[in-house]
Amino acid sequence: MGEFELIARHFAEPARALATPAVAVGIGDDCAVLQPAPGAQLLVSCDVLVEGRHFVPGTDAYRLGHKCLAVSLSDLAACGAAPLGFVLSLTLPHADEAWLAAFSKGMLALARASDCPLVGGDTAKGPLAINVTVFGQIPQGQALLRSGARVGHDVFVTGAIGEARAGLQLLQQRWSLANEALCAHLLRRLEAPTPRLAVGHHLRGVASSAIDLSDGLCGDIGHILKASGVGARIDGAALLQTAPRLWMASELDAMSEAERIAFAMAGGDDYELLFTAHPGFRSYLTELGQELGVAITRIGEVTEGDALIVQDARGEPVPLSAASFDHFA
Repeated sequence: MGEFELIARHFAEPARALATPAVAVGIGDDCAVLQPAPGAQLLVSCDVLVEGRHFVPGTDAYRLGHKCLAVSLSDLAACGAAPLGFVLSLTLPHADEAWLAAFSKGMLALARASDCPLVGGDTAKGPLAINVTVFGQIPQGQALLRSGARVGHDVFVTGAIGEARAGLQLLQQRWSLANEALCAHLLRRLEAPTPRLAVGHHLRGVASSAIDLSDGLCGDIGHILKASGVGARIDGAALLQTAPRLWMASELDAMSEAERIAFAMAGGDDYELLFTAHPGFRSYLTELGQELGVAITRIGEVTEGDALIVQDARGEPVPLSAASFDHFA
């Protein structure tokens, strides 16, 4: 199978069925032409996933296709943006028909569910690496940024924090849990995250700052604190309550509360949203979570200074021995 047959069979032809009115010209020309809505601003984000660094060899191809798009859509969600489309750059050691069929199906299924059509890209021979660039739009001046957190604002997270890292522990055989259903859930959280696009949309005009959790809460909240010139106090007990299924596993009883909190703070691949908001929005956010079926949990508050303080249920500080993921550390 040649390069152009590969593109046509697994990407171009299926992608044409996903085109939206925002795609003036899709796959087939030197450039795609996208048409944002009148008065909208364009948002762009890209992510690269490399075999052996971001995912282990042999990762399920369908889930890998899903995740490669999901991690970029998560960036749009953190900004409150709506997707317009995406481009894919793919290097492959060889053209494996079965792998490509599963990979493209996983990616394009999420594209369809997110109204984010594939509009172009490139392929080449080389070590397996996948680069996705997403394009989104948002009404003028409404993008959520990292720089708006203010002293006294609440800190919230969506979903369950720490489950993706637990899935990685299982994948690397560092943990062994007897509950097969829990193991399957944790691996799914690692390999098939859900971009919180609907939550991000409803945070416009509500969140004062936001970021998606890709490299771990400890480091990612640091980006907000630095950009906003503030500090934060995190309630570690509230953080643990976001992932009750994980900490109910009997095999984890030996971990202390502080160890569990530190584990959740330093885990990556959550692809949940971390955001700040004025306390006056607490009731709204509770109702929003119930409406969307997504847990939205208050885990702390923004403070003066620049320190990140994490406390256990007794108010004692929790030492954080591990920082967030860094490719070059």
